[in-house]
This record gives sequence, C-alpha cells and structure tokens, in this order.
Amino acid sequence: MTRLTHLDKRGKARMVDVSDKPETKRVAIARGIVKMKKETLRLIQENGFKKGDVLGVARVAGIMAAKKTPGLIPLCHPLNISSVDVDFSLNNRESTITIESKVSITGRTGVEMEALTAVSVAALTIYDMCKSADKEMTISDIFLIEKSGGKSGLFRR
Repeated sequence: MTRLTHLDKRGKARMVDVSDKPETKRVAIARGIVKMKKETLRLIQENGFKKGDVLGVARVAGIMAAKKTPGLIPLCHPLNISSVDVDFSLNNRESTITIESKVSITGRTGVEMEALTAVSVAALTIYDMCKSADKEMTISDIFLIEKSGGKSGLFRR
C-alpha cells in the first residue's frame, strides 16, 4: 500500500523534507470548467461587465494564486516558481469556459498544487465578476492533466 508522504509514522501531519532531493525541471498542467448561461458568456466575450475584463482579471488572479499556494495549503513548500500560464477556451455551444494552467519550476518538489490552485482561483474570479448576471454558474472538473519531473517522472491523465 502507498504511504501518504504528509503523515509521519504516528499519523500526524508533517511537511515533507525535500532538502536531499535533486533539483529538476518540473511542470504541472491543470484544468477546470465554468458553466454559465449563454448570455453570461456573451457578456464576457463583449467585455460587458462593469467590473472590467473578466478573463484578464481571472488570468492575473490565477497567476497570483499559484504564487500564494503555500499560504493557502498548509503543507505546501514555498517555491520560487519560474512561470505560470493561465489560458481560457470559450465554448459557445456548451456555454462554458475551460481554464488551463501550466506552472513550471526548477526545484526539489512539484508544482501540481500551484497549477490546481491557479485554475481554482481563476474560476472563482470568473464567478465573482459575473455573479451579478448569473448566480447559477457552476465550477467543476478541476483536475491535474499532466506533471513531469522529479522521482515519479511523467504522469498524464
């Protein structure tokens, strides 16, 4: 059975010691979906919200969130992130926005949580900026697509 790395031998939470791990290039890609009314998506596309450019603000929020992940997730290591990309794909037929983040680092631990946090906060920002028009939006399917680097190597969903 796989042992959970964030628990010590007595089952208590701990921060994993990564000081002996070699530095490698590590990349994580995460994705999530925001579903909304067709009118809400149209307003986003036309920049029709008084709060401003919804996707531009959500992109910056996602980038900031990736950098602040250790302050939100208790056992995450503070990292010197090399890059964060947050992109959006709009689907008019489904009335959805797919958010994808890619986080990179050269370090001793992975950036999966940073990528997932970027997607989550970008989605929440879209909700916040558009809730005046659509309180029924849903945020769903936030998951890790891919990670590379480190001892465990490549993972692809």
